[in-house]
Amino acid sequence: MVRRDAPTLLNYVILPNLLLRLSVVMLRRGLLAWLSRVGVLLVVVCCCLSLLYVITCSPHADEPMAGQPLPRAGGIAMPGGPSRPGGVGGAPIGPAGREGFQALLQEREEQHQQHIASLKKQIAQLKEALQERSEQLKGMQDSVEKTAGKGTVGDVADDHSHSDLQEFLRSQLSRAEIHSGVRLPSEYAVVPFESFTLQRVYQLEMGLTRHPEEKPVRKDRRDELGEVVESALHALNAPNRGGDKTKASKVYTPSDFIEGIARTEKDKGTLYELTFRGEQKQEFRRLLLFRPFGPLMKVKSELVETANMPINIVLPLSQRADKFKQFMHNFREVCVKQDGRVHLTVVYFGKDQMNEVKGTLENTSRELNFRNFTLIQLNEEFSRGRGLDVGARAWKGGNVLLFFCDVDIFFTADFLNTCRLNAQPGKKVFYPILFSQYNPAVIYGSHDHVPPVEQQLVMQLIFMRRLKCFIKFDVINCRIVMEQNHLSRGFDVDIKGWGGEDVHLYRKYLHSNLLVVRAPSRGLFHLWHEKRCADELPPDQYKMCMQSKAMNEASHGQLGMLLFRHEIEAHLRKQKQRSGAKKS
Repeated sequence: MVRRDAPTLLNYVILPNLLLRLSVVMLRRGLLAWLSRVGVLLVVVCCCLSLLYVITCSPHADEPMAGQPLPRAGGIAMPGGPSRPGGVGGAPIGPAGREGFQALLQEREEQHQQHIASLKKQIAQLKEALQERSEQLKGMQDSVEKTAGKGTVGDVADDHSHSDLQEFLRSQLSRAEIHSGVRLPSEYAVVPFESFTLQRVYQLEMGLTRHPEEKPVRKDRRDELGEVVESALHALNAPNRGGDKTKASKVYTPSDFIEGIARTEKDKGTLYELTFRGEQKQEFRRLLLFRPFGPLMKVKSELVETANMPINIVLPLSQRADKFKQFMHNFREVCVKQDGRVHLTVVYFGKDQMNEVKGTLENTSRELNFRNFTLIQLNEEFSRGRGLDVGARAWKGGNVLLFFCDVDIFFTADFLNTCRLNAQPGKKVFYPILFSQYNPAVIYGSHDHVPPVEQQLVMQLIFMRRLKCFIKFDVINCRIVMEQNHLSRGFDVDIKGWGGEDVHLYRKYLHSNLLVVRAPSRGLFHLWHEKRCADELPPDQYKMCMQSKAMNEASHGQLGMLLFRHEIEAHLRKQKQRSGAKKS
C-alpha cells in the first residue's frame, strides 16, 4: 500500500510546489527583463530631451547673449570667473580679435534698435486701430440713441439750425418791400407786378408769346398760383383764434377770388396780394402772402475742359455769294485765327454761284493753310431743314458740338466758348437769344452814312442799353445741338424754302428729357438783310416771313416815325413859318 500511495503524494504535494517555484523564477526573470527595457527606454527619452533642451536653449549667433556680462575696458568678463585684462581666461587677445568683438557688439546694438523701432510702429498701429474702433463704437451708440429717442445732442443741433433758418426767413420778410416802399434811384429800378386770375396771367415780360395775356403753360407756374389761392382760402376759412374780429362766418370758395398781383424780388422772395369778395357788396378781403427765398446752397463745383471740344458749323446756302464772303471774313478772324477748333460744313443748293463759293473757301484754305471744311452740293430745291440734316450727318468724327448757322450771322470767339459751356452731351441743348440788327439805312438815314459792321454792333449795343431803340432781342436762327444721336428725325426735311424747321426741332427738344438753355448771348448778332417773301410760300409760312420782315426793319418808335412822317414834315414847316414871321 505504501508503494501505491507514493505517486499520489508526488502528484499532490511535490508537483505543485515545483510549479510554484518555477513560476516565481520565471516571473522574476520577466519582470527583470521588462524593467530593463523600461529603463533603457527612459534613458533614451532623457537623452532626447536633453539634446532637445540643448538645441533649443543654446544662444544663436544672431541673438543677444542673455546673462553674459558686457565687456569691460581692457578685457572681457566670462561667466563664472573674474575679468582678466587683455584676454579670455588668461589667453591674450590681439587687436584683430578686439575689433571683431566690437563689430559684433555694434551689430547686436543695431538689431536691438531695429527691434525697438518695430515695436514702436506696432504700438502706434494698435493705437490707431483702437481709436478707429472706439469711433465706430461711438457712432453705433449715437445711432442707437437716436433710434431710441435718446439723441439729445443731435436734437439740440437740429433745433439750433432750424431756429437759424426761421430767423433768416423772418429777416427776408423784413427786408422785402411789403409794408412800405424804399427809395429808388430811377424809374428803371421799379420791380413791376403782374396780375392774375384763376385762368389768366397778365404780364409785362411777354417772352416768346409777345402777348400780355396768357394761360399759365408751365405746370410749375400753374401749381404755384393754385397753391397761393388755396393757402389764402385756408387762411380765410380757418377758425377764429386770438380774438381776430376781422374774420367772419362766411365760407370762402375759389369763386370768391377776384384777382391777385405778384412780384418777385430776386434776392428776397415773392409777394402775393389776393383780393376776395366780402360778405357785403362793397366789402373785400385782401390777403398778403410772402414766399421768402432761402439761403444760397452749393449744388455742384466742377472743372469744364473745352480744349478737346471741337465745333462743327453747319451752313445751308443757296446763291448769296457776296454774303458768304462777308461771313468768311468773320470766320477767318474768329474761327481760324483766334479759336482754331472749328470745322465748317457748307451745304450748297443748286449750281448758280457755286464756283464763287468754292473759290472763297479755296482762298481761305490757301492763305491760312486751313483744311477743316467740307463742301456738299445738292442739286435740288433749297430747304434749310434738309441742309442742316445733311450737314449734321456728314460728320464722321464722333461726338461734336454742332452749330446750326445762317450766312447772316456774326459771332465772336467768346460766343464759341459760351456754346461749349452751355451744351452737354445727352443733358443740355443751347438755344441762345441773339441781338438783331435793324435796317442800317433806316437807322442812319441813308446808305452813305452807314459805318462798318463792327462799329455798328458796338454803337447799337450802347444804344440798346440806354435808349432801347436800335437793337431788339430775337429768337436765333442758329441752333446748338450736342450729339448726332439726338438728330434722328429731328428736322422736317419736307419744308421747302424759308422758316418752320427751327420751331419743329425746338419743340422736339422741349418734349424730350434734355434741358433747353435759352439765354441772351452778347457775342451773337443777326446782320440785317432785305427779306423777300416768295409768293409760292404757304399762307402760314408767308405770314411768318412778313412778321419777321416787319420786326427786322426798325424799332416800334422808328416805324411810327416813318408812318407819320408826312405829319411830322408838315409840323416842321409850320414851325419854320412861325419862326420866320416872328423874326419879320
